[in-house]
Amino acid sequence: MSDLEALGQSIVTNSTGAITAFSIAFDELTLTGPAHRVVEALTQLRDHPDCRFQELIDLCGVDYPDRPLRFDVVYHLLSITKNHRVRLKVMTDEDTAVPSVTGVYPVADWFEREAFDMYGIFFSGHPDLRRILTDYGFHGHPLRKDFPMTGYVEVRYDDALRRVVYEPVKIAEFRQFDFLSPWEGAQYALPGDDKAKEGGQ
Repeated sequence: MSDLEALGQSIVTNSTGAITAFSIAFDELTLTGPAHRVVEALTQLRDHPDCRFQELIDLCGVDYPDRPLRFDVVYHLLSITKNHRVRLKVMTDEDTAVPSVTGVYPVADWFEREAFDMYGIFFSGHPDLRRILTDYGFHGHPLRKDFPMTGYVEVRYDDALRRVVYEPVKIAEFRQFDFLSPWEGAQYALPGDDKAKEGGQ
């Protein structure tokens, strides 16, 4: 049994259901558990002597729109004393809030705001859950798979109004590509074409 397998089994055994499974891929340990117990899970990962994951490196969202629980919330942790990294994943949907972990890792404050802004994932108990990267009047969540690549509005400065205005996106024309290289399907003769035909016969 590898060190990562032993660590994963120890974490699942000691978590009393807050962490339910683990997997190893590319020499990385990934844990999964129920979203409503994420505070308990992260507290164990931070404080248990076998773990000591003192640092929350990142928290992010992942969108799987075909699943009933379409979002993964992913926590990346680092143990400075043991030189280990681990990933914890919990699942949620558009309406169910995940408990905020700012009480366990204060740095999660801005990470959770970013996940809310980009994906629309709610975090209950967050001290100030509002947008952090987009504007206050922004509609939608840009990293969702169903968000249009053009967005919904365009922003420009209006000289007459002397302010920034938002307008619905207008696509003046749709460009069509034939996906042929310049050397294929040409309607004109290129220098050397006649030699290529002669050599091929």
